[in-house]
Amino acid sequence: MTDRQIKTISIRDYLNNQGIHPAREYSGYGMYRSLFRDEDTPSLKVDYNRNLWYDFGSNEGGSIIDLVMKLDRCPFIEAIEQLKNFSSIPGKEEEQSFSFHRNPEKNNGIILVEEKPLEHPGLLEYLQNRKIGLDIAREHCSEVHYQTGGRNYYAIGFANDAGGYELRNPSFKGCIAPKDITHIRQEDKKVSCFLFEGFMDYLSLLTIRHQLNPEYPSSNWHDNIILNSTANQQKALPLLADYEQIHCFLDNDKAGMTVFRKLQKELGYRVRNSSHHYSGYKDLNEYLCAGVHLKARQAPKKPIQKRKKGLGI
Repeated sequence: MTDRQIKTISIRDYLNNQGIHPAREYSGYGMYRSLFRDEDTPSLKVDYNRNLWYDFGSNEGGSIIDLVMKLDRCPFIEAIEQLKNFSSIPGKEEEQSFSFHRNPEKNNGIILVEEKPLEHPGLLEYLQNRKIGLDIAREHCSEVHYQTGGRNYYAIGFANDAGGYELRNPSFKGCIAPKDITHIRQEDKKVSCFLFEGFMDYLSLLTIRHQLNPEYPSSNWHDNIILNSTANQQKALPLLADYEQIHCFLDNDKAGMTVFRKLQKELGYRVRNSSHHYSGYKDLNEYLCAGVHLKARQAPKKPIQKRKKGLGI
């Protein structure tokens, strides 16, 4: 696909696929609550006819490429590749091309067809490429078969608290609405909570712990909240307020730091930035893939010190 063709992919359908819907709709355009900050009054306009967006709060806007670059905090080339994959998604059960923008009136959402144990070889290979432990993935995820535009697809599914699913396969990132956080509680009440942007970061930490200490991976002394989108941080605030300690495993970038500072402003210094444990890497999964934790374990041993209750990595 050329850049010109990519720009014809419907912004409306792309956002809908991500579980993001307009707060108000008018003839020819929709008003969305900003995807980049918390707000009550929608200030982001998507012009359905011109297929352009504009954020009145930040005076930014442009094509779908500009939107993906800002949403995913990625360079132009990565945004292009992501949109190419979006318009022709692998992991489909029919040998047909797929495009969300060809028949927008028919593509008004993703329909769950079946949820079953995670077993598809292509999805397991994808997890292995990202160094995620397969037993851990099977415990926390499922294999989701879904339909959109009359065609069938499959992906790794991670359930949220509202009954929706985050979806991942080698070239597709989306969700089955409704979009929401995932709150994972232990059986008894905990004073600490670990906060993650996405479920791959959560699975990465569990994998790291298991690799370092298979007999006692140390995952039951705290609760977990996976935002599934930084736009969901407001939903997490009332739940996070119940904890004495909040460890934030956010991306090592400007957006991750912005979320951390907002949470710290609301909840004070019980909110702790844990991203320094994987400084020099974009996120926990990149750190896992680099194998730094395993190299550190192979380094000359230091005198044994009493273990502190912390990250367990």
